[in-house]
Amino acid sequence: RCSYASLLHPINPSDLLFLRGDYGTRKPLPVIAGFEGSGVVVATGNNIRARLLQGRRVACGSPHSDGTWAEYLCIPANTCIPFMPDISTIQGASLIVNPLTAYALVDIARKGHRAALQTAAASSLGRMIVRLSQRLRFPMIHIVRRPEQVATLKAMGADYVLDSSTDDFDQQLTEYCQQLQATLVIDAVAGDFTGRILHAMPDGSRALVYGLLSGEPCQVDVDDLVFRRKGIDGFWLSDWITQKHSLALLHAAWQVQRLLKHDFQTAVRACFPLEDYAFALNLYEQRMSEGKVLFMPQLQRSRP
Repeated sequence: RCSYASLLHPINPSDLLFLRGDYGTRKPLPVIAGFEGSGVVVATGNNIRARLLQGRRVACGSPHSDGTWAEYLCIPANTCIPFMPDISTIQGASLIVNPLTAYALVDIARKGHRAALQTAAASSLGRMIVRLSQRLRFPMIHIVRRPEQVATLKAMGADYVLDSSTDDFDQQLTEYCQQLQATLVIDAVAGDFTGRILHAMPDGSRALVYGLLSGEPCQVDVDDLVFRRKGIDGFWLSDWITQKHSLALLHAAWQVQRLLKHDFQTAVRACFPLEDYAFALNLYEQRMSEGKVLFMPQLQRSRP
């Protein structure tokens, strides 16, 4: 195991779900929140792998035990990813949840699909998927919910961007899906929106659901399931990591760090000390697409 001094910890949508009790897994109470973060290893056990991390800046995830929103953590060494020398601590703090998820989802989409879609495309994770799919020249349809978000993604070079608030959204969606033969939707919204997207897609298409932004369970037309052979699968990063061979996981972590400066760069909106948690959580939840809000334990409290 490793003990590390915390440096930075981002707030992610999964953290909000966990705090509300709506996340898919529960931890025994009392519990510290936070699924990822960065820090400096200050103490280790006698394991060789752990000792090699002494003094290193690392990213870590904590899906099963106490979370990362603390000044110090004691975690298994195999959950730590050492930073490359040119990776900034502020970018490395968000190394796991979004970048590794984006890498995994695009990798899945490219295996067996000519093209794909994604919902919540203006989010931090969504923008990473936009950039990575462009780099790999993999056709994708990106769905947002406001006109200004269409302009933002178009400025990034995205070819197919749809605003779900427009009157002709469903017609355009069907046309794009048939034109590109997009047979996988990477969905962060759930609710009836999953079924709405799936209905526009070709026969045999799949929805890969990884989020719950709507707060509602997925709803799909039975005709699509029975007669058009469509279906829904779930994606949880923790499972994907567990199923990967250690060498494959190290390769993925290396690839993700190479992309952190460009394709996987995280826009940071603000940093707060842990004591300002209520203000920080509220600020992030109001406009998630405007950038990450991070906890920085070493900051002095800025609010009474």
